[in-house]
Amino acid sequence: MLAPDFVSHTRVLPGQQLDREGYKRMSLEYATAFSNTRFTVEEQVAEADKVVSRFTVHAAHDLGEFLGVAPTGRKTTYNAIFIHRIEGGKIAEERSLGTVAQTLMEQRLEQERIERERIEQELEVARSIQQASLPKEVPTLEGWQITPFYQPAREVGGDFYDFFELEDGRVGVVVGDATGKGIPAALVAEATSNMLRAVA
Repeated sequence: MLAPDFVSHTRVLPGQQLDREGYKRMSLEYATAFSNTRFTVEEQVAEADKVVSRFTVHAAHDLGEFLGVAPTGRKTTYNAIFIHRIEGGKIAEERSLGTVAQTLMEQRLEQERIERERIEQELEVARSIQQASLPKEVPTLEGWQITPFYQPAREVGGDFYDFFELEDGRVGVVVGDATGKGIPAALVAEATSNMLRAVA
């Protein structure tokens, strides 16, 4: 269908070549991301060497990533208009405009929102673990005033401190920092604190 010197004036993929090979590569990437693709020609007008077609496209984005958007499994519908210049019975030039990029951008923003919510939930769990690992009260020592202050450098870290009553009225103080942040670091800090309490 495409002439050997075919030129597309629409770049769909970043860095896409605008010749026939680039168009074929873009079409292949689309086909490996979407299934059950159906093009419906809504209108088509031809005059001289130009053909203008308005399509409605139905497809399921369920096979792979496209334009940085992970497959959602959802059926999508978008519109496109193609202007083709015909030469020798083949398409020599193509200009197009469609809503696929907008549709995919909306899906990407939705995926990012869901990921942000998941991370925030994880951080909330980590903060709860972190706060639970800190002592609820400080020991009372003659001649000492102990005022603990705790503020992680990031949202959640593996930092912790604790006090241990030892023999002969002595008190042990431990300060620690598990490498990393989030739930893994908070769990390491909690486990370490519990282990130190057990051996103290």
